[in-house]
Amino acid sequence: MAPRALFNPNAFKYTFFTILYVIASASHAQEAKKIIAFGDSLTAGAGLDQGEGFTDQLEDTLNQYGLKVDVVNAGVSGDTSSGGLARLEWVLDSVDNIDLVILELGANDALRGLPPKITRRNIDKMVSILKERKIPTLLAGMVAPPNFGEQFISEYNPIFPDVAKKYDVLLYPFFLDGVAGIRELNQSDLMHPNPRGVKIIVDKIAPYVLEALVRVQKP
Repeated sequence: MAPRALFNPNAFKYTFFTILYVIASASHAQEAKKIIAFGDSLTAGAGLDQGEGFTDQLEDTLNQYGLKVDVVNAGVSGDTSSGGLARLEWVLDSVDNIDLVILELGANDALRGLPPKITRRNIDKMVSILKERKIPTLLAGMVAPPNFGEQFISEYNPIFPDVAKKYDVLLYPFFLDGVAGIRELNQSDLMHPNPRGVKIIVDKIAPYVLEALVRVQKP
């Protein structure tokens, strides 16, 4: 079973279009919102051409909504949560005026069978660093493949909702929701989404990104 979202897009305080109006109205008088997408190959856009990856499609989609956003691609192919933790503060120090970080890591931990307690420790530490720096965060969750066994799944899957609840950050329950395991939405390796798959991811995660940006604008 996929982890339960702490945040339900169907229960927004604002409707989807009201959120768009609030942000777009403010954007006319402000510089572009700076979003860092920090993750692994799913964020980096492995195997995709320019304009086809997650960060490019997310930026294009939000800009089409009338928002001013700059989505920085801080994805590194093959990165584990340990690798992400090692470079997080360097990335944060390299970008000015960060409005939101989308944290997407942990898939490679599961694929390599790394102990879930290590993944939990690293995800927890990264979110705590972002919290200490007062940087709004959207945590993108992962789900262990069903063939990994009940013990691994029971230890791995709760990591993301647990950390999101602990630090009161928004959770997108499963980054590959609607795409994982569907051949026509993935590249030949069946692990990385193709442009169609990325579009589905962007369409599903966009309401969470919008809500996170609304929270940023609140006094």
